[in-house]
Amino acid sequence: MVVFDATMMLLFMRPNVNAPPDPKTGLPVENAEARISALIEDLEKQKIKIIIPTPALSELLVRAGEDTQSLISIIQKNPVFRITPFDTLAAIEAAIMTRQAIDSGNKRDGADEITWAKIKYDWQIIAIARVHHANTIYSDDNHIHSHCNNTQIRVIRLADIPVPQKKIQNEELDF
Repeated sequence: MVVFDATMMLLFMRPNVNAPPDPKTGLPVENAEARISALIEDLEKQKIKIIIPTPALSELLVRAGEDTQSLISIIQKNPVFRITPFDTLAAIEAAIMTRQAIDSGNKRDGADEITWAKIKYDWQIIAIARVHHANTIYSDDNHIHSHCNNTQIRVIRLADIPVPQKKIQNEELDF
């Protein structure tokens, strides 16, 4: 299983949304829609479920506006997606992460520029991933990246998702 955060879901469901910056160039990641679509297609072929944590779903729906019900319907009808709640086990996992951060004297996990509420929200996403034994989180959120450095979960940015070969071949044919 893998986890998509709100940004990845938003890029899939709203292809016209601005892509996050590529950490190497500072420019928006090119071919965002093609990267996400090909990734989802590949995960579906491999029968790998994509977990959408309810905190990430909430963030997605905030940006959905009047399309809330249609986005939920799309997610629920596609068998590759699984909406996963922040339940009791995830709450215990998040509490453990929070306690460890406070005990280490680094409750903000090096992220002084973001609010404590945001940090806890990100930990909820990570806790859901851990409880469901996800091996990967797809996210461009720097805090999720830094916190997962201490776990068995790898985090992949949009820029690290390969552009599908067919997209590259089509661009080479367009002169």
